[in-house]
Amino acid sequence: MFSVLYEKLADAPAPVASLLGKGLSVWEGIVEISKKLDYALRMVCEVAKANEGDVISVRTVAEKSKIPYSFARTIQHELVSMGLLSTMRGPHGGMCLEVDPETTTLLDLVETLEGVVFSVEDQDEDAAKGQSTQLQPVWEELSRIVRAYLGAVTLRQLAVEGLVPVAAGTLCFDLVPCAQSGTEAEASIGE
Repeated sequence: MFSVLYEKLADAPAPVASLLGKGLSVWEGIVEISKKLDYALRMVCEVAKANEGDVISVRTVAEKSKIPYSFARTIQHELVSMGLLSTMRGPHGGMCLEVDPETTTLLDLVETLEGVVFSVEDQDEDAAKGQSTQLQPVWEELSRIVRAYLGAVTLRQLAVEGLVPVAAGTLCFDLVPCAQSGTEAEASIGE
């Protein structure tokens, strides 16, 4: 699943490829997707592919997702405790999806597993000390772009239909005065 995403991003315009390529890393160390998160998302996607209400064994999910079985067992417990999956014991037991794949986005899953995506700390404290906060609007916009990208695809679209969000056309950015941010900047673009 993620290999398809990575392949599509490799052909994306440079800003998208650098923003979301390399396993969704943004400038080494700012945003990094851990192997555990990648594995957890692969597992949820594999369970989503199973027919609604059907159970699928952890071993089957691990094999199909190319995840070490022992790691998959550990992740399974976390996915259940977070309410993303449920389990049934017994010879025909396994896991089933507890979230609606039609409305649950990749952003929802990532934030359930890891917390807020690309959190931007408010720099007001620095401004009070007389330090420049010129980069605050840059980080806020980057956060908005990452969140919009991850929120653009549902679990069903990603896992079942094999769809991934790709920027339509060339990504272009308008430059606005630093004092403008968010909705003010968006409003000035249409003028």
